[in-house]
Amino acid sequence: MLQISSALPPQNLNLFQAGRNSFKCKQSSPLIRCSSSSLLTSQSVKPVSYELNKQHLANLEKLLPKKSLEPNQADSLPVGPVPKVSGNGSWVNRGRALLEGLNVPRVWPERKAAEEMSPRHMNRLQRLLSKTPEYSPRNNLGSRWREYHGCNDWLGLLDPLDENLRRELVRYGEFVQAAYHSFHSNPALSAEEPPLPHPVALPDRSYKVTKSLYATSSVGLPKWVDDFAPDLSWMTQRSSWMGYVAVCDDRHEIQRMGRRDIVIALRGTSTCLEWAENMRAQLVEYPQDCCDKETEPDQGQSKVECGFLSLYKTRGVQVPSLAESVEEEVKRLVELYKGEPLSITVTGHSLGAALAILVGDELSTCSPSMPPIAVFSFGGPRVGNRGFANQINENNNVKVLRIVNNQDVITRVPGLPMMEGFDDNITPLAYTHVGTELLVDSKMSPYLKPNADVACCHDLEAYLHLVDGYLASNCPFRANAKRSLLKLVNEQRSNVKQLYTNKAKALSLNLERQGLANSCCLPSPS
Repeated sequence: MLQISSALPPQNLNLFQAGRNSFKCKQSSPLIRCSSSSLLTSQSVKPVSYELNKQHLANLEKLLPKKSLEPNQADSLPVGPVPKVSGNGSWVNRGRALLEGLNVPRVWPERKAAEEMSPRHMNRLQRLLSKTPEYSPRNNLGSRWREYHGCNDWLGLLDPLDENLRRELVRYGEFVQAAYHSFHSNPALSAEEPPLPHPVALPDRSYKVTKSLYATSSVGLPKWVDDFAPDLSWMTQRSSWMGYVAVCDDRHEIQRMGRRDIVIALRGTSTCLEWAENMRAQLVEYPQDCCDKETEPDQGQSKVECGFLSLYKTRGVQVPSLAESVEEEVKRLVELYKGEPLSITVTGHSLGAALAILVGDELSTCSPSMPPIAVFSFGGPRVGNRGFANQINENNNVKVLRIVNNQDVITRVPGLPMMEGFDDNITPLAYTHVGTELLVDSKMSPYLKPNADVACCHDLEAYLHLVDGYLASNCPFRANAKRSLLKLVNEQRSNVKQLYTNKAKALSLNLERQGLANSCCLPSPS
């Protein structure tokens, strides 16, 4: 039987020396050295040197459990005298009891975000690379929905980024991803027959698609181009499926958001003629068919990019113009749900972001009873001149939030940066951005290479990755980012740091062995 006759505080280092002399064993231990006497009854404790104490503590660390204690667990540990050990147990059990009595909890210090996202924490990386993403919490927006919808230009919500607004931005970006996925799954459109309903796999099941939207170019390519590559004729078709209108019809989601939401989602450039329209950078007068309000003299003439206006206003052979389709469907839904709290959210990426601004501006003037409109623009180019920007900025019924990657060159065209805000009478490329800006930076991501190429910096999935990780302008990538990395690695493998591509490859092989798909999420374009 082993007894410790004295009870001393855990911080007394001499206790360990006394305990060391109280053991009798046949083999040496890195912690306990054998003594010639079997028991220590009432011997006085001799002082030990600093170096010996240091050695004992080093040996003690080797035997402590590797699993670190959480701070709240460490606070709850009992602090008191060393418990007595009795019984005929082995020296291992006795030593364990003695170590518990010493009460030397190791509490990890709070780690910085950059350290927590470092390669050492592979268990966190395993979750971020898993096929099932975790989302930020969907909190109840309730009476604050107008604030998140931009009634105060998102004042106080952007720096630091409000967690509810972050979740809403990512959610609306996924509506645009669904538009990309739907178009690329069936891009061809017949010029002789009316289009069939276009299936869309919405990321949010509480919404339902009510209308398909088409954009038509006012220019065309020679017929020999289609004859040369008949399998790619959709790249040269004048009319293409551009997006959709959806409305929330789930009562629980309506209650959470505080209103019934109408979403208009528009994809970015995908066909040759859409690229050709993007290059038509001259400013042209912006007609406002729905608005009887005349432009104020001090605002200047409202002008927009010629190619954007062409895709927005041009009718197709079998499809109406994008402007006509949106106006007709939104008016129908507003009348259908008359008497309910309603909101209109227009969201788009790249070319779709430019068209979303045109949609939001025109809808806001079509009816005095039009619900409040918010435009969430991802990687959008400049759309018009200073007169157009002033017209939107002074319109209280439409608010624009532009999410911009600081490394994305598309957000700095058309026009020249040094000419922004100038009068278009001085230069034909005097473009000006509209609305409020949320600036993110791909260099802040611990996963992307600092020299990521143009395609990565403009990619929609990269945008959602950066928004999900954004905390504030003066803070690094947040440590508790939720969005899965698997899509980003799959689509931008050359721009992701080598460590994570290797880990993703190993994880994918493991999922394949288990018969699981790599990703159940919608792909975004490169």
